Amino acid sequence: MTPPVAAGSLRPTRTYTLDSPVELTLQDRDRTRPFLLLHGGGGVATMAGFADLLAERTHTRVLLPTHPGFGGTPKGEGLTGVAALARTYVTLLERLDLTDVTVVGNSFGGWLAAEIALCHSPRVSGAVLVDAVGIEVDGHPITDVSGLSPAELRAHSFHDPSKAPVPPGGAPGPSPDVRALIGYTGPTMSDPTLAERLRGVDIPVHVVWGESDGIVDPDYGRAYAAAIPLSTFTLLPRTGHLPQVETPEELLGALLDLGGRHA
Repeated sequence: MTPPVAAGSLRPTRTYTLDSPVELTLQDRDRTRPFLLLHGGGGVATMAGFADLLAERTHTRVLLPTHPGFGGTPKGEGLTGVAALARTYVTLLERLDLTDVTVVGNSFGGWLAAEIALCHSPRVSGAVLVDAVGIEVDGHPITDVSGLSPAELRAHSFHDPSKAPVPPGGAPGPSPDVRALIGYTGPTMSDPTLAERLRGVDIPVHVVWGESDGIVDPDYGRAYAAAIPLSTFTLLPRTGHLPQVETPEELLGALLDLGGRHA
């Protein structure tokens, strides 16, 4: 779904064994008010830099898990889809006894954040969906990236492809993270029931979109926002499918602007 990013300097991790059982690998930048950051198909490295930025600028607690099955981590047998993974994250918040959590997800992580909002956990107070996938929008299909070359994928994913991190070398064919992604989403990376179910979201949701996203275009993003009752839509200029990588300062500004209005 999203191009891989070479792993940089990451925080020490912890592994939690949850119900099913599911093992979950988690980076915890421990400050105060909690944020849960959910990466997309490019893997946890696509969120690591933004996790540092958010923690340092806001002095908040930032949780950055690796989705089970990504990055070589084990995947529990009970994790058969996006909704099951969402329930796993709600269980994690309960295990950590966290409240007033804002869930921020990009691409597949945005779909996952929407499913967490639909769990109606009292521990979650808001969500930010960043260039999310998951719904079906007539006339605005999700781009099929399966046959794209690396250069074509960068062109679809970034306003300025020169800003795309250089992926690590590896064997040809789909990466393990791409296979893990499809294992959750299916080949269409969408759920025909999701848009209708989003009417049941009862927390504030900020839908943030890159104006140059060639994977899911801005009108797809507007449709996502329109499906959610308590939603705000923000379009980021000069930004593609991964704002947290390409324009992290602008994404941080949009996130904090909405937080200030809700406060």
